[in-house]
Amino acid sequence: MPDTFVQRVPLGQTLLIDADDTLWENNIYFERAIVSFISLLNHHAYSPDEIRHHLNACERETIRQRGYGLKSFRQSLVNCFEQLSPEPVSQQTHEQISSFADAIATQEIELLPGVADTLSTLTTRHRIILVTKGDDWEQRDKLERSGLKPYFHEIEVLPEKHSEAYLTLRDRHCCEAASTWMIGNSPKSDVNPALEAGLNAIFIPHDNTWMLEHEELLPPPSSQAFLQLPAFPHLAHYF
Repeated sequence: MPDTFVQRVPLGQTLLIDADDTLWENNIYFERAIVSFISLLNHHAYSPDEIRHHLNACERETIRQRGYGLKSFRQSLVNCFEQLSPEPVSQQTHEQISSFADAIATQEIELLPGVADTLSTLTTRHRIILVTKGDDWEQRDKLERSGLKPYFHEIEVLPEKHSEAYLTLRDRHCCEAASTWMIGNSPKSDVNPALEAGLNAIFIPHDNTWMLEHEELLPPPSSQAFLQLPAFPHLAHYF
């Protein structure tokens, strides 16, 4: 979808910025873990695509019960293995499955290109609030390790990102809808619900966005602004 404007907006906007796969790499590590998991399962009755489809269903159910985060992901792997494995799952296999999630927990934070410099510029012009979802401790730990925390005026870790959550967040931080922008890589969690809540939105696609975050982009209402940018540093051209 093309840019809707090309001139820089006034100073003093509120920028709500997503974290995973917007500021730093995240889903690529989960994808690597899933490849290892499918190899471990080595199922002869199901193709890798069929296993992945079943794992997606397990993840949806686990998230519904336990929320997002590595504990939920680990449980989804275990559930999927137990449901598809023709043999009982041994303690050793459980430990091996857990190691896939543990490897993600110790992964160094890899910032996406230009993120630190861009945030350094934006934080002098606008109010910046980190708005992510997941396990509160995990997300705050990643932010701390990223070195980006000083650029944010506020931090919000939500259990889910839907229109009601954005409305609550708007009220809690006294955001003016017309000057508030949600920025992220997920149509499902960042763009569409923010537009539904009356905010502006900026979509920055990522090649490895989690498939459970895929969703068709909604057309923005005429009273709201929408912008699609190829990379995070382009924000400095508009803000």
